[in-house]
Amino acid sequence: MNRIKFTTVLAFILVAGCGVSPDGRVMVKGAGPDDLLKLRTGPGLDHEVIMGLPDGTRLNRRECSPTNGRTWCKVTLTDSPQISGYVSAEYLTVI
Repeated sequence: MNRIKFTTVLAFILVAGCGVSPDGRVMVKGAGPDDLLKLRTGPGLDHEVIMGLPDGTRLNRRECSPTNGRTWCKVTLTDSPQISGYVSAEYLTVI
């Protein structure tokens, strides 16, 4: 029974954080008013930070995958598509 609940919760987290958008457009949400979501060179906390992204930043989401217990998505900045990196899916919302 616990395994079923865990699987259901995990599926919800993956769907909520890395939701399906027909064109892959997402927005940073939940970083907070005094913090920034870190855009990293690779999927995981051990990768270098490229820049910080405030809430409301529009991104184009590519593929997402689980790494070390967290789902990471490859993204590009909508306004500057030449800038790309990885962010934690828990801070993304579908536009």
